[in-house]
Amino acid sequence: MFIIENAYLIDGLNNPPCITQVKVEDNRIVEIGENLERDSHSIIDAEGKTLMPGLIDAHCHITFDEPNSNDELFFHRREGLSAIIAAHNVQKLVRAGVTGFLDADSVFDVGVDLRDAIEAGLISGPRMSTGGNALLTAVGGTAGRLLPDEGRRGYGKIVRNRDEIINETRRQIKNGVDWIKVHVTGLTPRQKSSGEVQVWSLDELKTVVDTAHELETPVVGHCRNASSTRDAAKAGFDLILHATHMDDEAVDAVIEYKTPIVPTFTFQANLADYGEVVGASQEIRNIFKREIVDSSETLRRAYDNGVPLLCGTESGFSITPYGEWHYRELEVFIKYLGMSNLEAIQCGTSSCARAIGLDGETGAIEVGRLADMIIVNGDPSKDICVLGNKKNITKVFIGGEEINLSDLPQITDPPEWRAGTYGSQKLNWDLVNQEQ
Repeated sequence: MFIIENAYLIDGLNNPPCITQVKVEDNRIVEIGENLERDSHSIIDAEGKTLMPGLIDAHCHITFDEPNSNDELFFHRREGLSAIIAAHNVQKLVRAGVTGFLDADSVFDVGVDLRDAIEAGLISGPRMSTGGNALLTAVGGTAGRLLPDEGRRGYGKIVRNRDEIINETRRQIKNGVDWIKVHVTGLTPRQKSSGEVQVWSLDELKTVVDTAHELETPVVGHCRNASSTRDAAKAGFDLILHATHMDDEAVDAVIEYKTPIVPTFTFQANLADYGEVVGASQEIRNIFKREIVDSSETLRRAYDNGVPLLCGTESGFSITPYGEWHYRELEVFIKYLGMSNLEAIQCGTSSCARAIGLDGETGAIEVGRLADMIIVNGDPSKDICVLGNKKNITKVFIGGEEINLSDLPQITDPPEWRAGTYGSQKLNWDLVNQEQ
């Protein structure tokens, strides 16, 4: 039992900040106000600091371990090590102020085991909601020909007909997933449309939704073109990742069904703004910058018409390493969608609670909610980027329990964990002469 006093409170519900006291008993917030009865409560003085809900990352790939390519992800991972390394990496999220996250698809189905280990107290980590393997048709997802025509690879399971869709959905729910994920779009070698190509029919999408919903399990879809977003909303999806390249028909559909969206612009924003640092070509940087700019208007229109927007970062790739960019989506919402800082914070906290199955239970500093909170140096309502510096995250509470934020041990990569290369260019005669 404790009271946080002198806190500059941002509640995660878009209410004006104020200086107040917050009382926590057991794992919940029980009182907010001035001159609270202290009784036997310990006191935490937060004078000059901000108290706010912990961030919730609605799109994080905790089992991927930051690959540079799909080749590395699909062919250089081992099941046991994936689970062990994920247990290390998940602790980086807490140190960045993350108290909950959704990992919608995992390699080898290890997300369920990681979630259960966190809930059992075997390892320290945020609240976690997880899927199993993403469902894909034989056309595949974003990995093209690296995906097989049947079976499993990496984070994906190929389903080829209605019976396989139903059986795999049921299998994953039997094994304890919180979500079923569907890769509704993918890339093909000679496609003519922008974004990705829809690789599921509306009837197939309804089959997934009907099967999962009959077993009280929500469905999330990767959608990066207009028709996929439209059909996912019509099919009854509970969450849509990306929803870029929407047309009017797609926007109307998500507004009609009020389907929550996780745009997940952090990956694109990092490449657009910092791609030169990691050797990305200017062409790739321009493509990702255009995806943000071209989709901002439609996403803002959906938001203004009552569609919840959630913050997700695609953390888990080399361009979005764990513990580094979990605040970044809030910054993108402010810059490109024209949100206020408090609106963006709401998108990254209370709105995201639905992604971990705790809508109304966490994500806000409010009486009755779980005490998932962080104390921060600086004022994110004025400068959202203070959340990007881990040194500013001074305390993290999950269910009222203060988490140890001491430095994690440094680890090295196990043998053959990364895809090795001889170099970034072909060593031909002209290149040698050019360098001399």
